[in-house]
Amino acid sequence: MAEVRYYDIRCVRGEITLVDIDNGVIESAGTSFFDKAVIRVLGSKGWGILTRDHVDIDSKREVESLVEAASRLAAVTEDHLDLADAPRGVLPVPPLGEDPRDVDLEEKTRLLAGIEGAARVAGVGNTRARYTEGIDAVRFLDSSGNEYSYEAVRSGFSVVAIASRNGVMQMGSERDHITTGFNLRNKQDLGRKAGEVAVSLLDAKLPKGGTKRAVLDPELAGVFTHEAVGHASEGDLVREGASVLGGKIGERIGCPGLVIVDDPSLPEFGFMPVDAEGVAVERTEIIRDGILSSYLHNRETLVAVGNGIPGHARAEHGAPPIVRMSNTFIENGDAAYDEILEECRDGILLIGSRGGQVDPGRGVFQFNAEYGYLIEGGEKAGMVRDVSLSGEILSTLHSIALIGNDRKMSPGYCGKGGQSVPVSDGAPHLLLENATIGGRGE
Repeated sequence: MAEVRYYDIRCVRGEITLVDIDNGVIESAGTSFFDKAVIRVLGSKGWGILTRDHVDIDSKREVESLVEAASRLAAVTEDHLDLADAPRGVLPVPPLGEDPRDVDLEEKTRLLAGIEGAARVAGVGNTRARYTEGIDAVRFLDSSGNEYSYEAVRSGFSVVAIASRNGVMQMGSERDHITTGFNLRNKQDLGRKAGEVAVSLLDAKLPKGGTKRAVLDPELAGVFTHEAVGHASEGDLVREGASVLGGKIGERIGCPGLVIVDDPSLPEFGFMPVDAEGVAVERTEIIRDGILSSYLHNRETLVAVGNGIPGHARAEHGAPPIVRMSNTFIENGDAAYDEILEECRDGILLIGSRGGQVDPGRGVFQFNAEYGYLIEGGEKAGMVRDVSLSGEILSTLHSIALIGNDRKMSPGYCGKGGQSVPVSDGAPHLLLENATIGGRGE
């Protein structure tokens, strides 16, 4: 056998249930099963990686065979890497309220149809709702004698409503995903809210773009935190020179009082009891009081880059682990929501997110809000649509004038390297000075 400095095997066996309802028609409903394993061997220089289905991790003979096969792949690699020592430990998984497996597919479909139907308020022409349920049974072992196993259950839905009038089309959307049980009961209010927002946006004005004060709601501020700061703090991007935060540890990059955290141990949608390399997870403060304090690392990037702790390796089933976020957020400040509006005086309130673009290397971003309101004389005024926020990551962190005390987390999925993993992000309301607002109004 070729040289083996280390190996690990991560097996994930589970099932995915999906229900899709489009304009009252059940387009699909079903469950698929999977059983995948990833075997990594660190040879004299780099990794050899195998992916297999239906591996018997309890079979010593099968494990030895897979390690030998992966070691032959590792032998041809030329990029030398090392692994940092890391603490071990597994957190308990939050208990389930109602187990989704105790609810049959017919009832799940009926409950989702109720949410989708609630979105069909007067003026809405199209609706769509989607239920997603994932059950992952994870087992891990490595050549250092570490072993763990756990089960993760996730359940949630999204609903979209589209309203139209005189050739104008507008959309409202809501979503809710949790790690603590079945999540479809008594959720019609979210469907109704999606429909009402879509209809209201038909009469919303187009704001005038320019530089002004802006208040970000917890969802949009959370997206900024995840996309602009979280990705830029990932150790693999820093190592590749693709992050504007590279080389800035210890520097002030944000306003005093600003604390940005990634915490896999929180029982939010990005929770994980242990990372995909078997490393214990803990809260990592990326920014502390405006100072860049830490990057997010796996064992490999910690050795290569430094300045941080491991425990941020994540993997989709059947894929090798890479550095990822989990639950990423801005900590609460001390400003009340009304105080933030009053301090803003004249500006704009941006609500929700419809995605956008970020370049962590150049340090620039552009996010589209779902909608907004003008702020006039410190009070919320007319509704606006088709509005965006753009700017430079570092100057935006310095331009935060007030940090609210009402942090809220939002669940979602994050894509990177061809893998999608559950995450959450959040923040309290934020007041930005000199925000660059995009709008087509006069």
